[in-house]
Amino acid sequence: MPLSEHDLSAIRLTLELASLTTLLLLVVGTPIAWWLARTRSRLKGAIGAVVALPLVLPPTVIGFYLLVTLGPHGPIGQLTQSLGLGTLPFTFTGLVVASVFYSLPFVVQPLQNAFEAIGDRPLEVASTLRAGPWDTFFTVVLPLARPGFVTAAILGFAHTVGEFGVVLMIGGNIPEKTRTVAVQIFDHVEAMEYAQAHWLAGGMVLFSFFVLLALYSSRRFKPGLS
Repeated sequence: MPLSEHDLSAIRLTLELASLTTLLLLVVGTPIAWWLARTRSRLKGAIGAVVALPLVLPPTVIGFYLLVTLGPHGPIGQLTQSLGLGTLPFTFTGLVVASVFYSLPFVVQPLQNAFEAIGDRPLEVASTLRAGPWDTFFTVVLPLARPGFVTAAILGFAHTVGEFGVVLMIGGNIPEKTRTVAVQIFDHVEAMEYAQAHWLAGGMVLFSFFVLLALYSSRRFKPGLS
């Protein structure tokens, strides 16, 4: 069998991590993107820069500061310990938290662009029809921004699947708990098990290709357009 039980376990863990992270990113990223798209606050630039930090910072830098923050002596680590939850590093939950932060710009920026592209006119029309803010958002904004949500979900999922540096810093390399596909490939290469590494790496290449194909197809073919 080309893939060992450890390989399959890493694949399952990666898919679980990417799915949960993408769901949380859409929940967390939507209000952030909406605020960035609509606000005139002077803080917009600063908040936007903070959200985009993972795009320019090395993953090891992000992983290090997350490790310090989530660790036993960090503010979040002390909070989780006081709540009886222990510490998050080297746990699946810690991986999810780190992945949400690391992949945040890949979800927020497409959503922000989609919200900005809607403009003010549809919102003004909804207001004249006495639609409330929540009604307007769910019945007008969300349908119009659907391509942005598709792009955000695809990018968030794919970026989480491909994580390595942040995952290794926060999760370590614990089989069936924090060992993802990227870490499993690294292990195979370290052990000079190139055949097994080829199977996983080749799968990642195919996965990345089809993700990009889906992304570009969703941008080209939009509902209602011929």
